[in-house]
Amino acid sequence: MSHTSISSRRLKAHLKRGGLIAYPTESCYGLGCDPDNRKAVQRILKLKQRPQRKGLILIASKYRQVERYLKTLTLSEQDKLMSDGAQAVTYLMPVKDSVPRWLRGNHETLAVRLTAHPFSKRLCRSAGSALVSTSANRSGCRPAKTYAECQRLFGKKVWVLRGRVGKRKQPSTIRAWSDGRILRK
Repeated sequence: MSHTSISSRRLKAHLKRGGLIAYPTESCYGLGCDPDNRKAVQRILKLKQRPQRKGLILIASKYRQVERYLKTLTLSEQDKLMSDGAQAVTYLMPVKDSVPRWLRGNHETLAVRLTAHPFSKRLCRSAGSALVSTSANRSGCRPAKTYAECQRLFGKKVWVLRGRVGKRKQPSTIRAWSDGRILRK
């Protein structure tokens, strides 16, 4: 299914039901779901064999889609988040107390990226919200780079969306918001 044929209504309904999606990101296919659907998040963790304590990344097309999870940012901080998203930088950001452990793991921060990848950005706009974004693979294995690889890996458990992975060779850089320290390059 191409990105042009994904209806917002169909995508929203799938995510609301707890459905999982696989979609192209900056460097590989990502696995995603509605970040507010605990059962969907737990299904992703089980599918990846990833411990909850590690936490997950949320991607969004704009700050408004993640602001309810985060402590308030100034306009200049919002601009920084947006411009660094274009460089595929994911920040570990301070969160509101209401953000559940099944999203942030054993951390007092949440990993957030305002994506500039065209497909992922359109997907967040179509969903009308942020999405969980973790690499489409089993923990410790190489991430899927194509539609066909995702189909083989996940079969009917995941709605795999056709699209082009970006040209980045490595996953997003992860930085601490507080001091800019690089945690993953």
